[in-house]
Amino acid sequence: MGLSDQREFTVRHIFRLTRLRLTRPRRLTTAVRRLILAGAALGWGFGLATGTASAQGAVKAVYGDWQIRCDTPAGAQNEQCALIQSVVAEDRSNAGLTVIVLKTADQKSKLMRVVAPLGVLLPSGLGLKLDDKDVGRAGFVRCLPNGCVAEVVMDDNLLNQLKTAKTATFIIFETPEEGIGFPLSLKGLADGYDKLP
Repeated sequence: MGLSDQREFTVRHIFRLTRLRLTRPRRLTTAVRRLILAGAALGWGFGLATGTASAQGAVKAVYGDWQIRCDTPAGAQNEQCALIQSVVAEDRSNAGLTVIVLKTADQKSKLMRVVAPLGVLLPSGLGLKLDDKDVGRAGFVRCLPNGCVAEVVMDDNLLNQLKTAKTATFIIFETPEEGIGFPLSLKGLADGYDKLP
């Protein structure tokens, strides 16, 4: 069994053994959205600044359930934009998730960064299902005062899956046995991504 086969087996095995509790997402109030986005805006995927939070960026366009937000980070010459959606668990107001999709400034890579709430079990990573199909897990790269960040460099295959699926469920773990699923609408992601500068 090769390393990728072993990883695939491990992911499937873990998902089978894991008790998954789906939370119902709700729309964010403006105050909560600002709080989450201000934290996510720590370079919001443009290098994740290590100092104080920068501005959350201006909404340039809305595509379905996604927003394109743009800002000029400190030291950058050009405005940078990202496709963003945030949700909060209906039954747990302190548990929110922000998903940030962007192209790097050199246009060579496509990234997805997810800001999960503090208190997640870091070794378990962040799980992803697309329309109830297990896709895999991403590791957390760092924790900030407002949440922990998982990052994926998206290949064309994953991007196409995201563009054609209807729902993504991001799964965080509080214990090795219990996952909390955050359903996220993918409505508008394909159009929004295609319009990202």
